[in-house]
Amino acid sequence: MSKFELKLPRMGESVAEATLTAWLKEVGDTIEMDEAIFEIATDKVDSEVPSEVDGVLLEKLFSVDDIIKVGDIVAVIEINGEVTKLEEVVVAQSSAEEEMSEDVIEAVSETIVKAKETAVGSAPIHYGSSERFYSPLVKNIAKQEDISVVELDTIQGTGKEGRVTKADILSYLGNKEAYTTQSIAPIPKKPEPVVTKQQPEPSVEKQQTSRVSASGSDEVIEMTRMGKLIARHMVDSVSTAAHVQSFIEVDVTNIVNWRNKMKDSFQQTEGEKLTFTPIFMEAIAKALKKYPMMNISIDGDTIIRKKNINIGMAAALPDGNLIVPVIKNADQLNLVGMAKVVNDLAHRSRNNGLKPDEVQDGTYTVTNVGTFGSVFGTPIINQPQVGILALGAIRKIPSVIETNEGDFIGIRSKMYISHSYDHRVVNGALGSMFAKAVADHLEAWDVNREI
Repeated sequence: MSKFELKLPRMGESVAEATLTAWLKEVGDTIEMDEAIFEIATDKVDSEVPSEVDGVLLEKLFSVDDIIKVGDIVAVIEINGEVTKLEEVVVAQSSAEEEMSEDVIEAVSETIVKAKETAVGSAPIHYGSSERFYSPLVKNIAKQEDISVVELDTIQGTGKEGRVTKADILSYLGNKEAYTTQSIAPIPKKPEPVVTKQQPEPSVEKQQTSRVSASGSDEVIEMTRMGKLIARHMVDSVSTAAHVQSFIEVDVTNIVNWRNKMKDSFQQTEGEKLTFTPIFMEAIAKALKKYPMMNISIDGDTIIRKKNINIGMAAALPDGNLIVPVIKNADQLNLVGMAKVVNDLAHRSRNNGLKPDEVQDGTYTVTNVGTFGSVFGTPIINQPQVGILALGAIRKIPSVIETNEGDFIGIRSKMYISHSYDHRVVNGALGSMFAKAVADHLEAWDVNREI
């Protein structure tokens, strides 16, 4: 018998610590390699940390809500025999990470992943569309057995809070015919939490002007951890920045027609969908290049003008929350590169696959309220930035068209863009000129442009 120290892994270049949000295993539980042991959270990304070995959980060194630094020992696992070669590589990586270059770390990590895949099979798939929690082991079995998300959701779990265990899914596979011939039982709901009287957190209590009581017929819903973070971030932004808005109507008929002409060939040649988003991002990146004083942050009484143009792209999550992955160095991407980055970040946002570094260091933010049918919106600035642009829905509307032969009415595709900016440092002229620069680029779109 020997002991293996499970450390908090490195999660990104700028991430030094995380909050432990839940233990998924108890002391004495048997653990398999790649099975999730605990959950952690950074500012916006939640992640599971899997075991790197088979064994038994011997000791927990942190409690829920504790702050853990990268490299800290979080748990001790008892394993049979001596530490294997694979485990030695893992330990070596953890202890030497600070001294290794990014290329070396990446190479070692890739070796570990391949070694693990050889030992336990293919990596678990992500069941991001399901509202239930599934451990990597269960998801791996489901993938190997071609069990869909819908089918997996019908399995009744016997684990904590109705979670599906390894025994549950193996039992289902052994009696699959019986399951499919019977009526599908509903997914068990989590037990109602016991409501105890507790003091609200100070930062929240300061914003409350009165206490709200619930009657017997009302439903009391606990805000998610991310929901609480978003709420505080929004309130802090409103109390910090002097919000003001400028609106402009944009004729995007040429873009709509061009995209309709190019989207099929783009899909065939690049293997990517061509949406409107990368087109809009290209225009915004060019406008930030033209007006660098929109690409700034405030630090007390000083202004920090950012060298890199990193555009945050607000994305809706299945649970109703928002996350803002960042397109780094957006001004250096051509349209093909922009489309690939946008599609990749959007996909991994929906499937909880973003890395902590990918939601940090944004210098300007864009939100597409038109996705939900809104004509325009007045978004709240994402601190510590000084501007955010909302893209409204594209609509066909009757419009006056000016020609040398006179004016006439025609059907055009138009949208509104709404620019919220911090009036402490961005005056109305700059805020309006920036929005106009975005509009000008979109309206001047070349219908003969090649990808």
